[in-house]
Amino acid sequence: MTEPRNDGAMGKHAARGRRSWRDGEKGQALVEFSLILPVFLLLLFGLVDFGRGYYTWLVVTNAAREGARAAAVQSDNATIDAKLYGSFCSGYPSTSNCAIDASKVSVTKTNVQGRRGSETSVRVAFNFQYVTPIGNIMALVGGSSISAPTIASTSFMRLE
Repeated sequence: MTEPRNDGAMGKHAARGRRSWRDGEKGQALVEFSLILPVFLLLLFGLVDFGRGYYTWLVVTNAAREGARAAAVQSDNATIDAKLYGSFCSGYPSTSNCAIDASKVSVTKTNVQGRRGSETSVRVAFNFQYVTPIGNIMALVGGSSISAPTIASTSFMRLE
């Protein structure tokens, strides 16, 4: 004759049906996702703002070159501004359809209509603003915020 097994007070079937919360893996994916999400968002926001910043740098550099070329052929200030702003605004003098915000652009011209053979320069600066909260996220992660840069380019040419 066999002896009955002692499965505890709850019985064999009751113990098998009730599992401890530590035995499951239901919360593991949520914990892993919450650990990886800030890093992923930081990379995504950085990528978006880096792409915008690079595009802005290209536009500002091209505008400085166009302005310096206009200044090199002895153009007046109005013509230099028209060439410069026309390089990134499709309907200049209207600044409603521009690649970058024309109100944040500052232009500095030196030696306009000077002596032939001397050097003229045009500096274009743009106050860049982030569209993502990357500065605030970096403040949480690293303790300091990333301030928005001023993207500037200077072009020099000899007067003809």
